[in-house]
Amino acid sequence: MAEPLRIALAGLGTVGAGVIRLIETNAALIAARAGRPIEIAAVSARSRSRERGVDLSRFAWVDDMSALATRDDIDVVVELVGGEDGPALALARAAIAGGKGVVTANKAMIAHHGLELAEAAETAGVALRFEAAVAGGIPVIKGLREGTAANAIERVYGILNGTSNYILSTMEATGADFAQTLAEAQRLGYAEADPTFDIEGVDAAHKLAILASIAFGTRLDFAGVDCEGIARVRAADIAQADRLGYVIRLVGLADCEESDTGEARLLQRVKPCLVPRGHPLAHVTGPTNAVVAEGNFSGRLLFQGAGAGGGPTASAVVADLIDIARGEAGAPFSVPVADLVPIGRAEGGERTARTYLRFTVADRPGVLAEMTAAMRDAGVSIESMIQEGRPEEGGEVLVAMVAHEGPERCIRHALSLLADSPSFTDRPLAMQILA
Repeated sequence: MAEPLRIALAGLGTVGAGVIRLIETNAALIAARAGRPIEIAAVSARSRSRERGVDLSRFAWVDDMSALATRDDIDVVVELVGGEDGPALALARAAIAGGKGVVTANKAMIAHHGLELAEAAETAGVALRFEAAVAGGIPVIKGLREGTAANAIERVYGILNGTSNYILSTMEATGADFAQTLAEAQRLGYAEADPTFDIEGVDAAHKLAILASIAFGTRLDFAGVDCEGIARVRAADIAQADRLGYVIRLVGLADCEESDTGEARLLQRVKPCLVPRGHPLAHVTGPTNAVVAEGNFSGRLLFQGAGAGGGPTASAVVADLIDIARGEAGAPFSVPVADLVPIGRAEGGERTARTYLRFTVADRPGVLAEMTAAMRDAGVSIESMIQEGRPEEGGEVLVAMVAHEGPERCIRHALSLLADSPSFTDRPLAMQILA
């Protein structure tokens, strides 16, 4: 058998410890599938004394993780520290410059610096792999890079954040409101103490930008992701969606469109949507992730599974290591960075969709007439409307509407006409209905 692939682990949290357990437990299977053993030679983390449930005594301990990049006994550095830049980015840069491959689970670093790192890796002739950065244990990057390589991808979308999905599906099951459900998710460990990146959609946006680049062969554009989180979704919205035959999910979606001049433009958005009960994403509950890719020959493909956790994420990390051991790394973004297409951003205003609108208004005469007049003047056709009083909250009325399919710009115009109205006690919420 060939010489082992020697790796260093930077970061020994849940995923790092999971990588050690997986390599130990499945050592013979991994060696057979990789064509050679994969061995851990060195490790580094903030605290040497912390109990991690794994035996670290067999590995060289390195206090300064940047030193992993210059060790002669290392072929690949596995970065599991996290963070958009800082020590993680410095380590990745140094490892590549030192002729070592890099495997990372760091979606923020790849979303912001992936093209720089990929170009450096291509120049140095080393591997850069990041399967674990998107959707945990689901092999969606491999599926897009390899399984659908012969297809023109028409759109890619899905549930990319387990915390938000847990909150929304729990609100659906219990009838509890957002704040109560978030607190419970934090107590159970499904949400961080600071859940901002999750509930505001930033985590999902990082992942979507990576998927869009691979799916469409375009340059990464995280700044171009239109992002809105779930904090404004109420239990009442979920109840109304249920009556209409939908569930609410935070959906990341990317597709390409052709402008009037024939120029391709990329739409990337992360927003809460109403999903028909018959759609595969409607049945994704809890902290699960799911990604749908639609190819022009493959049709609709669904990738679903655990989007986080030590075991699933470690599985994705080691899968990347097996590919490197086989010599099958390939271009990080499917094609060389020089061949990735710079692409404009699609504005989205001419996109047509049915839309759910929720208004919270004062309970007084004339408010409904004001709302319907704004819809009329903006060219929005109302398909259905439900009004519910809330006397326990000082006479507020919740009005939910579904608008017929029409351009997004019309919805925006209607809301702008109502923006300064004193009748509204909360900002309106608009959610598209996923087709």
